[in-house]
Formats: sequence, C-alpha cells, structure tokens
Amino acid sequence: QVQLVESGGGLVQAGGSLTLSCAASRSISEDNQLGWYRQPPGNEREFVAAITSGGSTNYADSVKGRFTISRASGQNTVYLQMNSLKPEDTAVYYCKANVYVSSRYHTVAWGQGTQVTVSS
Repeated sequence: QVQLVESGGGLVQAGGSLTLSCAASRSISEDNQLGWYRQPPGNEREFVAAITSGGSTNYADSVKGRFTISRASGQNTVYLQMNSLKPEDTAVYYCKANVYVSSRYHTVAWGQGTQVTVSS
C-alpha cells in the first residue's frame, strides 16, 4: 500500500511563502492524480489543488493566483508553492493520491498532514 509523506510546513508571517512537498513511498498507477487538501481549525477538510499525471491542474478559488501545484517529472512527488499567505490559510495540509479506474478517480492514500500557521 502506498504511503504519502508530507514536509515543509511551519510558521510564517502574512505575505510570506512556504513550499510543501509530498512523496509517495512507491510508484502509483500510471494514470493518477496527486492533490492537496487542508483542514482549518474547527472546520472540515477542504480541497486546495490537484494535478494529474498528465499535468492538468485544478485549484480552489481561494488560492488561485497565490498557490502553485507541481510534480517532479517521472516521480510521484508533488509540491505546493504557497505565496502571499494569509492568516486564513492556517490549517493542517494533507496530501492525497488518487488513481483513475473505471472512469473515475479513487483515493488510495492520504498523508499524515503538516501544519501551516500564518501569523498576522
């Protein structure tokens, strides 16, 4: 079973930047999607961004223009570059891996989460 390990979280001032990384413990199915979700304090987990093995990306409206998702070529590693951070970006950020089977994506793994705290 694949495992995802996130890194790169921390404390940053508003307006600052952080880059999160997520590495899979082994190869994932060729047709896959890696994504980031976050769970702010007292709230439910929400979608942030995702990228397919083909390079197509998708972002939540709240992070468009500030966050960039990318993945290392030929590797199951995904990055989330976060710029112009706001206090409302404070959350535990989780990595997720999906595989495309029978015309839809299926979740195969979640990471353990990494804390991002943005001070005002």
